Amino acid sequence: MATNIDTSDVYRQAMLDKAETLIEALPYLQRYAGKTFVVKYGGHAMGDPAAQQDFAQDVVLMKAIGINPVVVHGGGPQIGAMLKKLGIESRFVDGLRVTDAVTAEIAEMVLSGRINKELVSWIAAAGGKALGISGKDAGLITATKVEKVIIDPDSGDELSVDLGFVGEPSAIDPTIIHTACAAGMIPVIAPIGVGDDGHTYNINADTMAGAIAAELGAARLFLLTDVPGVLDKNKSLLTDLTPADIARLAEDGTISGGMIPKLETCVHAVEAGCEAAVVLDGRVPHAMLLEVFTARGAGTLIRA
Repeated sequence: MATNIDTSDVYRQAMLDKAETLIEALPYLQRYAGKTFVVKYGGHAMGDPAAQQDFAQDVVLMKAIGINPVVVHGGGPQIGAMLKKLGIESRFVDGLRVTDAVTAEIAEMVLSGRINKELVSWIAAAGGKALGISGKDAGLITATKVEKVIIDPDSGDELSVDLGFVGEPSAIDPTIIHTACAAGMIPVIAPIGVGDDGHTYNINADTMAGAIAAELGAARLFLLTDVPGVLDKNKSLLTDLTPADIARLAEDGTISGGMIPKLETCVHAVEAGCEAAVVLDGRVPHAMLLEVFTARGAGTLIRA
């Protein structure tokens, strides 16, 4: 049976545009083949089905063309919702949740159980193979307790605050990541670690992703956020920054609030072995692909 083929000028132009997009991506495909990308996934995009599908398709495509994506996910809002449902009040100090033994148990349940396996299923639905783990598996993350010091607004004195079971990576054994990547799988990591004291610690997902990116010598660390990137005082996107630029922008107040610790994570990562870090809007469809495979990019690139 004969098949009608659209040979109109509009159709031909659409096909030409697609071909030109692939040609534009060619040097980036060649550059990043065999490289590792660490992606911190979180924020409001986690609750949007369309954004979830885009994210899963992006990491599956990366794996298919020879890049090794490693996903580290957050889950603060979901932990908060579960604590509220159970009638447990949350308390924060400088954006960090004070985590007692009960809260730590619930955080691990939400992160390693519900969210981690949801991400694995999204990737499977997009045609990929994912391995859901936490920092406790195969000794991936050894954590130490975070020591938090704040300034008393009345006296100006330094005060030590006990955050409970909130930790940060002190040692990383990436064997399980290398094993998974070599087997054609995408590691999906919950930000939980275990200390030398045997306790389970909840770790900030940005911090954990940065530490893993540095350990792996990743070509890119992506921090998917709810903003376009780093904005100047006129709300225009700053596309390229160095650690010195970031220090200056923090000093003059251009960057503030929650963006400061994110950029500190980027700086630590690029100074410790990661080639570059990118802050970009996870709500934008296929933002990572636009950042990596086009000349213009889509977020703020930080490199040493």
